[in-house]
Amino acid sequence: MGLTKEEIARYSRQLILPEVGVGGQERLRRASVALIGAGGLGSPAALYLAGSGVGTLGLIDSDEVAASDLHRQLLHATASLGRAKTESGAERLRALNPAVKVRTHRTRLTAENAPELLAGYQLVLDGSDNFPTRYAVNDACVLGGIPLVHGGVVQFRGQVLTVLPRRSACLRCVFPEPPEPGAIPSCREAGVLGPEAGVIGSLMAHEALKLMLGFGTPLADRLLVFDGAASSFRTVPVRRDPACAVCGDHSTIVSLPPASAGGSCVQHSQREW
Repeated sequence: MGLTKEEIARYSRQLILPEVGVGGQERLRRASVALIGAGGLGSPAALYLAGSGVGTLGLIDSDEVAASDLHRQLLHATASLGRAKTESGAERLRALNPAVKVRTHRTRLTAENAPELLAGYQLVLDGSDNFPTRYAVNDACVLGGIPLVHGGVVQFRGQVLTVLPRRSACLRCVFPEPPEPGAIPSCREAGVLGPEAGVIGSLMAHEALKLMLGFGTPLADRLLVFDGAASSFRTVPVRRDPACAVCGDHSTIVSLPPASAGGSCVQHSQREW
């Protein structure tokens, strides 16, 4: 089915891009993307994907909206306080673009439920706030062959990495093991500036659109690091580790392990390179 008059009017500014066109817009309409977390990173990512016309978005989050979320989690409003983030986020996305189908999963993704939650999605964006979830998402995507865009942010810094399963470095290739609990301060302890989350979440959406439309060079085997205090970006070359436990030549993780305790919303943003 071709684009409707409403779709042509809504997406006109991106339809004129040679990298998009009518064919690309139709691909976006058929696409399905899961977002892990409807918070600081998931908010801008989901808004831009919905605005761009991605046909199906899945919001996976177990939390409720708190007052401390509102300075950066722009899917939600003051009137959303106390509501499930999936419910509040879905309402906002449907208001932005009624043509987008929003699936809500009010649960925390774990190693045990990841395969079921991610089944049927063509792409995953991970903006979760703890290490066990990050590793469970990475492992599920690698084992399931689902491209993954990883994002992390804390204070004035953030990072983005795209994982093409068994073709590029995965999270475990770069960070083989999560840090010890308490080794890295959480966002609650260290703080985060709202626009930093907006920058990283927008970059995650941009990476997702590049993958779905097939243009440009994805951030595979390149970790993009943002320093908000200096207003600078740099890329750190990374590569697939043949000894990686999940995507290596002799992988030891062939199914998802039980979720472990600990973690923080810092992700790996404070690691020095």
